[in-house]
Amino acid sequence: MISAEELKLESQDLRIFKCVAEEKSLSKAAEVLGYVQPHISQRIKNLEEELGTKLLTRTNRGVALTDEGEALFNYAQRILLLMEEAKAEVNPNKFKRSLIIGASQTVSAIKIPSLFSSFLKEHQNIEVKIKTDRKQVLQEMLSYGEIDGLFLSGTYNEAQFETVYHYAEKMVLILPKDEDIEEKAPPTLLLNSDVNCIYRNRLLAFSKEYHTHKANMMEFDSLEAILQGVRDRLGMSVVPASVVNSRGDIKSIQYQELPEDVHIDFVVKKGKQRSQSLKKFSRFLESL
Repeated sequence: MISAEELKLESQDLRIFKCVAEEKSLSKAAEVLGYVQPHISQRIKNLEEELGTKLLTRTNRGVALTDEGEALFNYAQRILLLMEEAKAEVNPNKFKRSLIIGASQTVSAIKIPSLFSSFLKEHQNIEVKIKTDRKQVLQEMLSYGEIDGLFLSGTYNEAQFETVYHYAEKMVLILPKDEDIEEKAPPTLLLNSDVNCIYRNRLLAFSKEYHTHKANMMEFDSLEAILQGVRDRLGMSVVPASVVNSRGDIKSIQYQELPEDVHIDFVVKKGKQRSQSLKKFSRFLESL
């Protein structure tokens, strides 16, 4: 029979291995976990010796999983998830279930906080975290199990992910008050720096349709910066209609609703064991 001390040691080895696999680096994993790198290296070596196989290979950029490492990584995700589920089930007053959702800043601006507000009224023992980043980065995070689900627009890897919820969002073109949308001078487009952003691409398409000359472009990393740029008369942009409708300073901005909607999918990883939190959130979305 495995002793409690041995079981704790094995679970910690899996946590270390999972972190190394996600970070693709021994040094980065050590930084995340608060250990020195030699300790991480030794724990991985011990795990490889115990299993009798190589789990990692060194690359120019860090480390990569072997085929055996990929298999262990999938099991480690499931085992550690079950351990967290067990703690929350046995003592819900001490341990909360977790739910980590990814979304771009634009997508997560209004709709998603509203969804979670309703969801958490019924599920107060679930701790929700939202990760915002570029679409490609978030898909990688979902692939590696760093997030449970992802709100995104446009195409995605259908072989790896599947949609469990879908909704449409109105888009509006916004620009400073009293400016002409079809003015002759080259317009300035205020764009999200993520080249895969659906709102960025719709703004570029709109500009190409209405302006024969090349537009000036300014890129921003946040939705708030784009909105402030329009308020300060720097240029025009395309954003979700819900963002404009929720603001109290709309008098300083004029807007025009665009004919087509943005379609947003909530996707999860295919074949992955889903936590109770994710199952409850998926059922909540399906009931809307």
